[in-house]
Amino acid sequence: MKKFEGVFPVLITPMNEDYSVNYEGLKENVQHFLDQKVAGIIIVGSTGEFAALDDEEKEKIITQVSDQIEGHDTQLLVGIADERTDKVIEYAKFVEQTNADGHLLINSFYMTPTEEEAFHQFKDVNDVVTKPIMMYNNPFTANVDLENETIYKIDKELDKVQYIKESTGDIRKVRTLVENTDLVMFCGSDDLAYESFAVGATGWVSVAANIAPNSASKLYELMKAGDYEAARALNKDLLPLCEFLEDSGKYVQIVKKAMDLKGLNGGPSRKPRLGLTDEEVEKLKGLMEKLD
Repeated sequence: MKKFEGVFPVLITPMNEDYSVNYEGLKENVQHFLDQKVAGIIIVGSTGEFAALDDEEKEKIITQVSDQIEGHDTQLLVGIADERTDKVIEYAKFVEQTNADGHLLINSFYMTPTEEEAFHQFKDVNDVVTKPIMMYNNPFTANVDLENETIYKIDKELDKVQYIKESTGDIRKVRTLVENTDLVMFCGSDDLAYESFAVGATGWVSVAANIAPNSASKLYELMKAGDYEAARALNKDLLPLCEFLEDSGKYVQIVKKAMDLKGLNGGPSRKPRLGLTDEEVEKLKGLMEKLD
């Protein structure tokens, strides 16, 4: 299997006005990213409102997208998060039967597991899958910032955990993990993509890449080629959008509105999420002008 690298937009789940999943719109959105030849896509993640989807919806989304990407170079990762480890394993086993290339897994996000419990959550999944796992460390949504020693143990003992999406916003942690593990580092903080590539990240799980996939991919390619001056100039244009997404608390709604503005499929988010204000929509329009 080809190693995961580059920019992976983490996709929204488009909705109809009655809050049902817009499966035809999802197909159109996925085709858009396949046409843009992004390195990979991620579905049923936080941006995909996984916590607001039921099992039947998740399975239909996973099946539809995994069938659609067959034969394309674009890779597919699937979010398998849940509070209960047995549910995570159920999702993982379902994904194993599809064309998806791997799993994205965060520890329980409400139970606030101990370091040992978090380790065993990853171990229990590791022991039943054959496809690689991208570990997701995000204290802002999971209430736990995995300690470096826990991540070192996961890296050493769990063979399917081969990647990490690092979303603490601490560039020192990114650097430390790059230097002290064999895990392939993916930036998970949109506003630190440039810095993460500079210290050794080889991928970016990107919310912004939903809106500007070509700009995001170009930033990665420029950094990979060592053209730091051009990368800095591009990052200057990308950063305001990334900061808006990171700081607004409305990253799902922002992406959905952007997709609608691009003539693709966004729609509403399931409550309690509310839509953007008129002011936020105008800001988004301005941020999109320089990006592709």
